[in-house]
Amino acid sequence: MDLPRIFTIRESGHRIHNPLTADKFATLGDSLRLAPGTRVLDLASGSGEMLCTWARDLGFTGTGVDISTLFTEQARALAAELGVADRVGFLHGDAAGHVADEPVDLAACVGATWIGDGVAGTIELLDRSLRPGGMILIGEPYWRQPPPDEETAKACHATSVADFLLLPELLEQFRELGYDVVEMMLSDQDSWDRYAAAQWLSMRRWLDENPDDELAPDVRAELITEPTRYARYGREYLGWGVFALMKH
Repeated sequence: MDLPRIFTIRESGHRIHNPLTADKFATLGDSLRLAPGTRVLDLASGSGEMLCTWARDLGFTGTGVDISTLFTEQARALAAELGVADRVGFLHGDAAGHVADEPVDLAACVGATWIGDGVAGTIELLDRSLRPGGMILIGEPYWRQPPPDEETAKACHATSVADFLLLPELLEQFRELGYDVVEMMLSDQDSWDRYAAAQWLSMRRWLDENPDDELAPDVRAELITEPTRYARYGREYLGWGVFALMKH
């Protein structure tokens, strides 16, 4: 059980596997106004940046679950580096269907709603781990402007225009699912650039170190096309945000 290798090749150098900077994650944590000792479940927790830094800076405790062996190892190393390994733990496993042993105060899935087959299913999954009155954090792309055609949507790594909503429509979807939107943190172009462009250096360094690997031609092809694709399509059309929700 693991991520396809291409994902870890692209993002092996990332501490944050989403288009938010460390400063934005810190601001988000502060904005939630949650007390020290807040118990967190972070599904698809990546390399643990959110959970570990919030444990260090805000006194949170909790568990992260991620399918990547590499990212889980990086998360455990980060917890040790930041001195919070006694407050947070990381499990290697499939976050889809994972429910906490005891109810948590904050249940999060930041940028991986495929674990619940979309926004609605992921919110339902997170709610199963949440105490009454708790908070959900969900990270999700949205269209900054409507793509003019399906080709543009696919160039943004969507399967179709229908994959994502405009921001007002996404916020309305949360309301229709029975939740108040109580906070949000949106990516800006700089945080998108940091997420996307850092992949290019990781791919190039991997290619230099693994020229004969069976994936090398695919990684080379992606490195050739990805900067232009991102500048032409992703940077113009695709937004991303983290939204804090509380049940009506």
